[in-house]
Amino acid sequence: MSGAPSLIVRAMTERGPAYGVVLGQDVHRLMGDPFGDWEVGARMGSLVERSLLAPVVPSKIVCVGLNYPAHADESSVAVPAEPLLFFKPPSALIGPEMPILLPPQSERVDYEAELAIVIGRVTGCTCRNVPPGETWDYVLGVTCANDVTARDLQQRDNQWTRAKGFDTFCPLGPWLVTGLGEDDVADLEVTCRVNGELRQVGRTSEMVFSPAQLIAYTSSVMTLEPGDVILTGTPEGVGPLRAGDVVEVEVAGVGVLRNPVQGVGG
Repeated sequence: MSGAPSLIVRAMTERGPAYGVVLGQDVHRLMGDPFGDWEVGARMGSLVERSLLAPVVPSKIVCVGLNYPAHADESSVAVPAEPLLFFKPPSALIGPEMPILLPPQSERVDYEAELAIVIGRVTGCTCRNVPPGETWDYVLGVTCANDVTARDLQQRDNQWTRAKGFDTFCPLGPWLVTGLGEDDVADLEVTCRVNGELRQVGRTSEMVFSPAQLIAYTSSVMTLEPGDVILTGTPEGVGPLRAGDVVEVEVAGVGVLRNPVQGVGG
């Protein structure tokens, strides 16, 4: 069943995190390897009964800056001639409904709605120096991401590690949608809502560099491992979050990632 379109989750169980498959409103245990062959096991509970975690555990989270021209314009910078890569640490990951914590070091923390690509496994092959025409063979699936950013620290520092790397600054989920082709994600609407108010609207067709180009470029620099995540950039409309807000990232046909916002200790 691993080649069929599926919704894969990681859910907390009595024995710890486990992979599951969403069928209707229920979560069933994924039996086997989510990156290889698997089948649907016993029912684990309903979606509302299970706390969902980030759907994968990556060795690295590769992010792409300024990949939408309108966002580059609102940031008053030029569109880069080649993909602008940076990292978020895996420790920044949180799942749906988990709180984004506003750090005391920053006076402005922004949302950034994004489509995320998750790397899979190709038997006998390594995702390194992959030609653009072959990149989608290495994609396990896609999900929603929020590239939370301490904007004042990003503008102050000479590099972006601190601004992008705080704990809770990479919400991911709610699930991983597998079985989609490259054309299926070529023109998806990406939106962000804060407290129900629409803040960002864009389409993946507006990207300067397509997901396939991003995988090829990134794999020319580093080996991508199964479960690694590539955040593909955000549309225009980024803005601040405040304690008490609820932020939702939606990618059409993929899902809605919802997270509350808290101050430290809140």
